[in-house]
Amino acid sequence: MKVEGERRYALLLAARDSEYVKEMYGGYFNVFVAAFGEEGERWDLFRVVEGLFPDMNELENYDGFVVSGSPYDAYGNDYWILKLCFLLQTLDAMQKKVLGICFGHQVLCRALGGKVGKAYTGWDIGLRKVRIVKDLSPCCFLEKLDEIPPVLSIIECHQDEVWEVPMGAEVIAFSDKTGVEMFIIGTHILGIQGHPEYTKDILNNLIDRLLNNDSIEKGFAEDARSKLLIADPDRKCWEKICRSFLKETYN
Repeated sequence: MKVEGERRYALLLAARDSEYVKEMYGGYFNVFVAAFGEEGERWDLFRVVEGLFPDMNELENYDGFVVSGSPYDAYGNDYWILKLCFLLQTLDAMQKKVLGICFGHQVLCRALGGKVGKAYTGWDIGLRKVRIVKDLSPCCFLEKLDEIPPVLSIIECHQDEVWEVPMGAEVIAFSDKTGVEMFIIGTHILGIQGHPEYTKDILNNLIDRLLNNDSIEKGFAEDARSKLLIADPDRKCWEKICRSFLKETYN
């Protein structure tokens, strides 16, 4: 049940909390709410990776949904991923706001008819400069935001990417590594390949874990860390973009 006047959001968590994030932040849920939430809102957590989904009869009570990153492949056929695709198709039909981050960006694309697969150029880990597309359509919410620079740095950690956006989608950002860094559909779907919610220490810990389980090589890990030492992500700008999209506050 939604309280009158209360904004209500749901985090669809597609990853399990790491020990580090649990210890330092109390879990990924707190990381997302700190980045995208505002006072007076209600945020609910659904651990979709563990098969925990919102009640279909409750979807109407939410103002928006956020789909997190994940170590799983968005093109996989695990039961929970297929169930998530169906949920995203339902939310799209309802014109509900959905923000997809990394895996969330990719699974949104898949669910709505696009194509996703392994990145042709391999892993992208560290800071990446993302370019906002020039001549955005007048209805794009970014056009209504003040002081968003044309190039933004964001933390990235992915080895999959969007190959082809769904019909009717608009690519609104790209980088020299990834052709689809952001896409929108209408005013209710937004996918972001990078991690606007990540801090540098979260990424450093993730790099350690990827190195320890032989997912990446030592030289690659050192190069990713070196980028974090010389520059910072534009977190405030990314938080403004995400909050504005979810809440339609363009001031």
